[in-house]
Amino acid sequence: MFRIRKISNPYLDVNIKAMEKVKSIIKEQFSGIKEEKINEVHEQLINPLKYKYQTTLIIAEDSNESIRGFALLLYMPDLKFCFLDFLAVSKGKITSGVGGALYERLREEAQSIGSIGIFFECLPDNPKLYRDQKDIPQNKKRLAFYERYGATPIANTLYESLVNPEDDGPPYLVYDGLGVKSGIPKDTAVKIVRAILERKYGDYCNEEYIQKVVESIKDDPVKLRPPKYYKKEETILAKAVTPEKDKIFLVINENHSIHHIRERGYVESPVRIASIKKELDKTGYFRLGKAREFSEKYILDVHDIGYVQYFKNVCKNLTPGKSIYPYVFPIRNSTRPPKELSVRAGYYCFDAFTPLNRNAFLAARWGVNCTLTAANEILNIGKCAYVLTRPPGHHAEKFVFGGFCYFNNCAIAANYLSRFGNVAILDIDYHHGNGQQQIFYSKANVLTVSIHGHPSFAYPYFSGFIEEKGDGDGLGFNINFPLAENISYQEYREVLIKAIKSVSSYKPDFLIVSLGLDTAKGDPTGTWSFLFKDFEQNGYIIGGLKLPTLIIQEGGYKIQALGSNARAFFNGFFKSFV
Repeated sequence: MFRIRKISNPYLDVNIKAMEKVKSIIKEQFSGIKEEKINEVHEQLINPLKYKYQTTLIIAEDSNESIRGFALLLYMPDLKFCFLDFLAVSKGKITSGVGGALYERLREEAQSIGSIGIFFECLPDNPKLYRDQKDIPQNKKRLAFYERYGATPIANTLYESLVNPEDDGPPYLVYDGLGVKSGIPKDTAVKIVRAILERKYGDYCNEEYIQKVVESIKDDPVKLRPPKYYKKEETILAKAVTPEKDKIFLVINENHSIHHIRERGYVESPVRIASIKKELDKTGYFRLGKAREFSEKYILDVHDIGYVQYFKNVCKNLTPGKSIYPYVFPIRNSTRPPKELSVRAGYYCFDAFTPLNRNAFLAARWGVNCTLTAANEILNIGKCAYVLTRPPGHHAEKFVFGGFCYFNNCAIAANYLSRFGNVAILDIDYHHGNGQQQIFYSKANVLTVSIHGHPSFAYPYFSGFIEEKGDGDGLGFNINFPLAENISYQEYREVLIKAIKSVSSYKPDFLIVSLGLDTAKGDPTGTWSFLFKDFEQNGYIIGGLKLPTLIIQEGGYKIQALGSNARAFFNGFFKSFV
């Protein structure tokens, strides 16, 4: 198993190690490249103005974060084309599928930025272009690989001519039109070829050579070499991004229903998931994924080990069908928790209405698995994922549970993703996201923003004030928008736009949305009166950020409207995001 992700910040520890491995693969696979050229990769990523192109590094790594392969894609926005600089895998991994997965991922990247296609060099399979022909069999395999994607060499030009007499095997210029059948106009091709030779090889190709090559382009549109290794009908991925890959990756906590509190008035019930899923099925916006299991260490990176062990043990020892509620709340004394497990609930909880039962731990644990599965998909695809889960999580703090929440899914995902870039959490539940605030209050790599009912009247009452801005390194990275008990949607919309501007100015690599639908008219836990069209507008505004986005379900308890409001949010989000 391996995942594919894009490196956007080369200064992160995890990426520094990855960059060093990328350089070692270049040395392994491209022995003729000078050391200073290999070391340029880092500067290419951070200094696009110097090179006159934007550089994207995509890596494939296994579960141990060992780099299996990489691709380096250059984008020249003035001419709207991509140039594939490198695609290579570690030695011994040639037939592992890594190369194909990397190429498919960079084709998606190219189309997502509006590129007219991908150009790249490939050593020739024509014996007439070689003195030493030992590499021809390997060149044929490489050209056949790309031909399966519809990429073939540009014909009838002098691109594959020697720059210096001592050179051997001048490369073809290969073109992948990303499934678009229209050819490249001659004038466009001339500009593109000149840009490649000047910007990428300007220190090697002199002006006389460049002029000779561009003047050799006569066909209008330019011609491509006919397929040589595959019939047209055998080519794959006619489009770089299929409709399926455009969809939102959906992970549902299939184990949520084992946590079912049947007491009258308990609103956090399994029917919430069914009502949302029923409406989402009508949209066609989603592709269903399967949750996989993750190590408990990702929970322990966020939550206190004493709390996690207590939660696991108390649930395991409860009689099936029985729930216990916290009822004794000691002033905090971390050295003396009560001995009796049922009494100790109050030591780890901050309210009297969040129960513990036999299956609460397992349901919450699988919510974390769903969340991390979706986070991994964000790293792989760089688009959008939605976790439809219960129990919710955004009230759970490092040491305590409450508000129906046991593990903070948003915080666990944010902590996980923060190793790969900066993360912003936008909490739009009616109730303050106290869990994320407390967990990241002293950190600068996760921005926490919450729009909620003012704590003077709204749960959880003890946090969410405007003056709570973070502490230490985190000062300025916690933003609260506490709002009045009764507000119009227009007033809320203005605040949401302010929140979006705060997120945007932070320039995060990933966005996590804590999606509460308890702002709806008639919700038993809220006082606002948002309608279908208002949720659609919320989704549209948030989707407009066009960041890799992980949406995690939190509150929302008016069952009659819950599903349709979720559908409205994703109607707006999908239209704006895609």
